Amino acid sequence: MTSAPLRAMLAAALAASMLGPQPGLGGEASLHQKLAQAPAKRAAPSDKPARKETGAPAAAKSEAGKATYEATCALCHGSGVAGAPRLGNTADWTPRLARGIDALYASALKGTDKGMPARGGNAELSDAAVKAVVDYMVAQAEQAKASSGPAAAAAAAPARAAEVASPAKPVAAQVSVAEANAFNRLLKPASKRNLPPPEDGIHDPGNDGTHALQAPQQAFDLLPRSPAGNRVNWVQALNEKKVDPRWDRIDQQAEPLVMDLNIVRKVKGSMPDVVYPHKQHTEWLDCSNCHPAIFAPQSGANQISMAAILLGQKCGVCHGKVAFPVSECRLCHSQKKDAQAAAASEAAKK
Repeated sequence: MTSAPLRAMLAAALAASMLGPQPGLGGEASLHQKLAQAPAKRAAPSDKPARKETGAPAAAKSEAGKATYEATCALCHGSGVAGAPRLGNTADWTPRLARGIDALYASALKGTDKGMPARGGNAELSDAAVKAVVDYMVAQAEQAKASSGPAAAAAAAPARAAEVASPAKPVAAQVSVAEANAFNRLLKPASKRNLPPPEDGIHDPGNDGTHALQAPQQAFDLLPRSPAGNRVNWVQALNEKKVDPRWDRIDQQAEPLVMDLNIVRKVKGSMPDVVYPHKQHTEWLDCSNCHPAIFAPQSGANQISMAAILLGQKCGVCHGKVAFPVSECRLCHSQKKDAQAAAASEAAKK
């Protein structure tokens, strides 16, 4: 039999060993206790999802993604051009969200075989900028999905439409061209059109390779004729397979991403409205040739006028230099106005 004092001491020791070291009492856990406790803390399960960025960093990232969307992505993702998933459209995004965020990043960075160009056609976007805009669009889709019922979705639709339709600030064109490529050089008299390379003011006559180039008059001899520019109807030549532009400098088998989409711009006065055909342009050019440096890919973001074009801006970056000149009005102003709309426009001018 142990004595009462001894039993009290044993009980106190047992209690201390069960409670562990006590703060303020000078207790110190053994190395064995520390090692035993550490794995338990790491292995403790948690029902909480991985913590996301919050506060200022997350807000800044979201704003950056939204700005990139409005400047580069809204043209297609706002209206669903070529099957692009529309911003905030649950039906469009649900199957894509099921693939996971990494798959969405890869599609945005590398493009898809369904028509989306790599980086949305803006090769200057960094990986981080592309991922930020994907995160923004995914967040919009998840927010729409989380909305409760059709009534909430209907209430949110006008706000989303207004957001997509809000015009981005137009990108000012930086125009700096050599005199040889000055505007309206294609309006030269017949005697000065399609000169041999050493005489055209573009090629270096001091370079021996310039003299080995075929003269345009010979190269263009069998191509369809046009009354303007360099007197070649390039669209017809392409349709008739008389020219076969290489789409990629290295890969000769690469195929162009052709977008068959017409943009109609209503103009004041009695002139027919302007039709911009993407098809004829994308058969020759990549999206990044025009967007976003010349034209911001956002509805209402581009202020285009004949004055700007004559100054070599907007359409004038190419037309009058390497494409047909502005003397061919009807090639652009090709859609007749409604008679009533034309009369109203004329009356407004008086």
